[in-house]
Amino acid sequence: MDMDALKRQAAARALEHVRDGMKLGLGTGSTARHFVELLGEKVKGGLRVVGVPTSEATRAQAQAVGVPLTTLDEIDHLDLTVDGADEIDPQFNLIKGGGGALLREKIVASASDRMIVIADDSKWVEPLGRFPLPIEVVPFGLAATQRAIADAFVQAGVSGQMVVRKGKDGHVFVTDGGHWIVDARLGEIQDAPRLAGLLSVIPGVVEHGLFIGLASTAILAGAQGIRVIERP
Repeated sequence: MDMDALKRQAAARALEHVRDGMKLGLGTGSTARHFVELLGEKVKGGLRVVGVPTSEATRAQAQAVGVPLTTLDEIDHLDLTVDGADEIDPQFNLIKGGGGALLREKIVASASDRMIVIADDSKWVEPLGRFPLPIEVVPFGLAATQRAIADAFVQAGVSGQMVVRKGKDGHVFVTDGGHWIVDARLGEIQDAPRLAGLLSVIPGVVEHGLFIGLASTAILAGAQGIRVIERP
């Protein structure tokens, strides 16, 4: 079975957790796209839900498939967010932001009663860090921010190269919020919560791709089928 089919299996299993009347956070990325598409089919069949998209791409897709949308200005919380992840460890720490939507993804996940991560089982790792860690930054004072990030790495016991992300056109990638992303190749992150805390207090860092304590369930699709893992 190919990777795309596995992702769709995980998305279909997550859809089983959706109930009529729910307010949903709609994730971003290749696996989340399957969830939004399948959700649209359920809405056409009469399911009543409303969604908050985590990116402009997800907003456009949700509108195209007929999923009603709202904002976190109009509602006070979400019942459930379903999103993908670039990596997830056994403590349910995540790396997210490979698609550049980490800021909105974290806002939406934090506003949710529950977060389900859907992914193929290659994303289950120990420890985090094989996938580059995205750090969303403001362009102003970038060199000073990168020096502060490097200091945080030393304090957290990690090291690696930082690069400013470029888009397919060769220009600097700009997030939906108008910021830049620095990708850090760290190899292994032994203490993700400590690194997350150190990065969060740097003035030039808008947000980072370490999602700590947000996910409660992982639905992983592999060659042997679906695994559903609950946070310990």
